[in-house]
Amino acid sequence: MGILGDSLDKAAANTVTRPIPKSAGAQMRFLVRHEKGSTRVVAQRLGISQRTVERYIKDQIKHPRKELAARLVAEVAKDWQPRVRARAKQQAASTGGIVIETRARFGFTAAPGTTDDGRIRLITQHLPPAYAARLFDAQAAGASEQQLQNIAAEGLQEIYFKDRGRRADGLLVEFTDIDYVELDF
Repeated sequence: MGILGDSLDKAAANTVTRPIPKSAGAQMRFLVRHEKGSTRVVAQRLGISQRTVERYIKDQIKHPRKELAARLVAEVAKDWQPRVRARAKQQAASTGGIVIETRARFGFTAAPGTTDDGRIRLITQHLPPAYAARLFDAQAAGASEQQLQNIAAEGLQEIYFKDRGRRADGLLVEFTDIDYVELDF
């Protein structure tokens, strides 16, 4: 995924209420339980043999290599507390909205006589629930990074630059050269 999709995933991961299991054996048992007992599927997800997964489950191996430990933590984090994440997303999409902090180049298409030169801006802005819902729906539908950026740009255009329609009528914002994006809900 791209920078905005990764930020959505990271924001969802920050909503969990309990830490992931600490030991490699506990993490492996969680993944096997999540995959309905299939050690083969877990082995494929992690890129290791099925026998290795079974040995971790039985605590015959306790300390994975660094790269396997990183993959294991990442895979557990993806599946950890899905109902808590779904509830947080639902709340953001219905009542809470989403906060976007970004440093990117914003260019404009505006009325004649105004500057349309893009420049780097640091913006922290709360977007209403409608934009959060659109971002979550697009991500769930497998939207491209550019489509997610277009939704975020539209939200920033309406809320930040146009001040909910009170100024800059006809302004169109281009959201490019993203340095970083952080989302919170």
